[in-house]
Amino acid sequence: MEFADVVRRRRMVRDYDPDRPVPPEVRERLLAHAVRAPSAGFTQGWAFLVLEEPADRELFWSVTAGPGAPDAWLTRMRRAPLLVVPLSSKDAYLDRYAEPDKGWTDRDPAGVAARWPVPYWDVDAGMAALMVLLTAVDEGLGACFFGVPAERVDPFRAAFGIPGTHRPVGVVSVGYPGADDRRSPSLRRGRRALEEVVHRGRWTPAG
Repeated sequence: MEFADVVRRRRMVRDYDPDRPVPPEVRERLLAHAVRAPSAGFTQGWAFLVLEEPADRELFWSVTAGPGAPDAWLTRMRRAPLLVVPLSSKDAYLDRYAEPDKGWTDRDPAGVAARWPVPYWDVDAGMAALMVLLTAVDEGLGACFFGVPAERVDPFRAAFGIPGTHRPVGVVSVGYPGADDRRSPSLRRGRRALEEVVHRGRWTPAG
């Protein structure tokens, strides 16, 4: 598939065919492309939790969705045969930038805030997630990026033994699209035109 077609066809898929698992070779390509994402200082501080066994996926949904009957969104999402959880590590970046070629040895909170106005550990993990989303399209699959509710992060950590050095930046569900996939109502807002979001040379106020 041409790259322009991959970008144009990328969308969040929210229903999956539960009878069509992701082939192992495709799963490995998704992960191999994820680690090709850029990272500050080539830190590569990310990690990926891969959940494809039914029991593992059921455990994920049970600890992140909470009690109660699943709604229509959750019912469809739970059919995804593969979940990839990108995790970021702030410590990995602090360690990397304390090395001789960087030399930022200050690890106290004030120093971190001054030198890292943007949490690049999260940014880089998000870029890796985007690589998974794009690769899924190229492989003829559907995928969706969604978050773990804040109050469910600790139960998720406990269930899967996630160390305190890593935090989930989201989850990518992957699989073959199901018959009940529906476009998000938010798309009715329309895509913003380039003229609305691009500022050339300097910031130009809207209107």
